[in-house]
Amino acid sequence: MTDTTLTSAETPTASLVRRAAGGGGLWRYVVVRFLLIFPTVFILVTTVFVLMRATGDPITAALGGQLTPAQLQERIAAAGYDRPLYVQYAEYLGRIVVGDFGTTLDNQRVVDVLLRYGGATLELAIYALIVAFVVGIPLGMIAAAVRDRWGDAVLRVFAILCYATPVFFAGILLKLVFSVWLGVLPTSGRASPRVEIALNRLDGATGIYTIDAIRTGNPAYIADVLSHAVLPGLALGLLTAGVFLRLVRTNVIGTLSMPYIDAARSRGVRETRLVATHAYRPALIPIVTVIGLQIAMLLGGAVLTETTFEWTGLGFQLSEFLKARDFVAVQGIVALLAVIVALSNFVVDIIAAFIDPRVRY
Repeated sequence: MTDTTLTSAETPTASLVRRAAGGGGLWRYVVVRFLLIFPTVFILVTTVFVLMRATGDPITAALGGQLTPAQLQERIAAAGYDRPLYVQYAEYLGRIVVGDFGTTLDNQRVVDVLLRYGGATLELAIYALIVAFVVGIPLGMIAAAVRDRWGDAVLRVFAILCYATPVFFAGILLKLVFSVWLGVLPTSGRASPRVEIALNRLDGATGIYTIDAIRTGNPAYIADVLSHAVLPGLALGLLTAGVFLRLVRTNVIGTLSMPYIDAARSRGVRETRLVATHAYRPALIPIVTVIGLQIAMLLGGAVLTETTFEWTGLGFQLSEFLKARDFVAVQGIVALLAVIVALSNFVVDIIAAFIDPRVRY
């Protein structure tokens, strides 16, 4: 009896101690995750530097065959590419620390290129995520509810087709069906030329056409921008939607076998209500974790999507720099995208730590 009383008296204190310890653990988790950004970025930018230098110096790659050997050597010396590789590497890291990712062949700062075209890529990524959420999550829940029936089989095949189909091929198919055959959506671009000129002339333009079109208050501009975003958003979004569909299906099926779901089922709760009300929330938690991985996939897919639809974002510019053999610009943009991916994964890890009780810290 005494032991029981003591245990009962100690329980609140122990609980408070555990909570306090948990709070400290959370901050330690945040600090550790933040510190891990630096080695991650270091490895990524080093990999980019080594891969780009493996092809030779950028000047020879861009202008080789267009200049005489003497002129070429003069350009190489002027750019500092005749120095030892470790000296160039140290200088490269030093510039990145102060936010200098290099200069393109036409004397544009890579950071300026990011600011000018980053809004377009961000807009495309947001549309793709909307498509992934709207398509992947409901279909994943439906597939779990009709598990091992023909509907489930159809949806699983659909998911495989979504993430196995190359983005550029999906984009070409969508253009062929909706733009060429049906003629209901534009084939390329972010807006009609007239609308694009008007949006670029807008005071304080954000570069995100949807926001700029809403700011004009012109419904025709908004409709034009949205119609141009449908096919690129679908092409890139279906890639992630297939992953979400499979993930939600697996997690909902796992949740439906939990004891509290069996208890609800024994009380006569309908299967559709079990899925829609009790099972989907726990199943959505892994989605947050997966989003961190999908950001890298979206940025990689954005290069092909933007090129397919002539969507003038960072991916489109990256392909143009590759065609021009401007490897300094390519190196800078890729390194900058690596930093964005590392920071995005840090934010996702912190969100997952708050909402997922299975994350230990």
